[in-house]
Amino acid sequence: MTLVDTSIPSQNNEKNNSRIVTMCVVMVLAMGGLAYASVPLYELFCQVTGYGGTTQKADAQAADGVGIIDRDINVRFDANTASVLNWEFAPQQREVTIKMGEKMVINYVAKNLSDKPIVGMASFNVTPQAAGVFFNKIECFCFTDTYIEPGATLDMPVIFYVDPEMDQEKAMKALNTITLSYTFFESETSVEDALKERKEEAAIKAEEAAVKIDNEKI
Repeated sequence: MTLVDTSIPSQNNEKNNSRIVTMCVVMVLAMGGLAYASVPLYELFCQVTGYGGTTQKADAQAADGVGIIDRDINVRFDANTASVLNWEFAPQQREVTIKMGEKMVINYVAKNLSDKPIVGMASFNVTPQAAGVFFNKIECFCFTDTYIEPGATLDMPVIFYVDPEMDQEKAMKALNTITLSYTFFESETSVEDALKERKEEAAIKAEEAAVKIDNEKI
C-alpha cells in the first residue's frame, strides 16, 4: 500500500489562507482610508441629493425669497442621547403644522445632569429620507460643539422651512408628515478647547457689534 504525504498541500493551504486574510485586511484598511478621505465629498453628495435624510442648508436672505403655498405639512421632532451622555434632551414641542415655504422656529432643550461640564455634538436625519432634499435648515445646532455646565439647561433653536418644490414631485403628493430627529453624543473636543472656542466666538461677536454701532453713527 502506498502512503501519500499530505503535509505539503496542508502547508500550502495554510499559506494561501494567510495570504487571503492579509489581503482582506489590507483591502478593509484601504477602503476605510478612502472613505475617510472622501468625507467632504460624501457630505456634499448628501446635501445635494438628500441621501440618508440629509437636510439642506439655507441662507436666511435666500429663504426670504421662497414663496409660501397652500399645502400643509406636519413636522415632528425627535430627540435621542447616547447612553454614555448624561443629558436630558428633548424638543419643546413634538409637532408643528406649517405651510410649505413657511419659515418656522422651534427649540430643543438640553440639560446636563452630571456634576461636571460636558461638550456634546448632535447628528441628525430626516424621515422619510426622500424628504431630506426639500427640508431646509436656516439655523441649527447640529455638528457643532455644545458646551453645558453641570446642572445647566440650554435652549437650542432650529429655524427651517419645507421647500414648496416638494409639491411638484409626484412621489411626494401623499406625504403629509416629516420627522426631524437629532441624536447627541459626547464630543471629542475637550472642555478646555470648547471654552476657548466660546471666548473666541464671543470676541468676534463683540467686534461685529461694535462695527455695526460705528456704521450706524456714520
